[in-house]
Amino acid sequence: MSAAYITFPQIDPVIFSLGPVSLRWYGLMYLIAFALAWFLANRAAKKPGSGWTEQQVSDLLFVGFLGVILGGRLGYVLFYQFELFLAEPLYLVKIWTGGMSFHGGLLGVLLAMAWFAKRNNKAYLVLGDFVAPLIPLGLAAGRLGNFINAELWGRPTDVPWAVLFPGAGPLPRHPSQLYEFALEGIVLFALIMLYRRFNPPAGSLGGLFLAGYGSARFFVEFYREPDAHLGLLSAGMSMGQWLSLPMIIAGIGLIIYANLTRQQAAKQNKQNKQRA
Repeated sequence: MSAAYITFPQIDPVIFSLGPVSLRWYGLMYLIAFALAWFLANRAAKKPGSGWTEQQVSDLLFVGFLGVILGGRLGYVLFYQFELFLAEPLYLVKIWTGGMSFHGGLLGVLLAMAWFAKRNNKAYLVLGDFVAPLIPLGLAAGRLGNFINAELWGRPTDVPWAVLFPGAGPLPRHPSQLYEFALEGIVLFALIMLYRRFNPPAGSLGGLFLAGYGSARFFVEFYREPDAHLGLLSAGMSMGQWLSLPMIIAGIGLIIYANLTRQQAAKQNKQNKQRA
């Protein structure tokens, strides 16, 4: 391997402390993610004919945040630490030990959305399109938090931008957190916002998010160090890749379904006009 690499800077995970209360970088990133979602959701709700009120936005963000936390923790325990959970069931509630799963958080948000849609008489696919643009920038903030915490690093490499992470051994590694920051966050947000300009059919923005995130995560996993206790699973793929495959399939399927539904509706309207 090349001797050229970037040494990870010494960053205190605690930004500041006031008595027993400390603000950590990762906690700050959660706050930033929530603030970005709040800003984007309220901006969309204020557009004429949006059908949204400020109270509905607040309720949606609240239940969505609960879905992220509860689903993220449950998903991490079941997907990545199931044997530990069987040996120690209380590990599920030991959130302070760390461990959150995006895929579990996604399932939690989808369930929260189902509850919110029924309670507020919102079409689920339309609700998904409203939520889709709110997530990527929050994911970007989270991945930046992973990088600052020097966690979830990449596989050993000799690329010029390789980083020597503390606690990751003597070899420089891919800064895979920054790859995810760019692809899952910035690029995916830009694609969703661009696609939204073309007035896509209901469900297609949600489908684009699922397929886009799944594809980005699947790709970056080739450069991200697999979980030490899991390693690579069948077909040489990581747990993250296996969990992303259903997202890609579901997302593509949802986009196809949304467009076929619009085409069928347009065809039916045309036939009705011809009969009238």
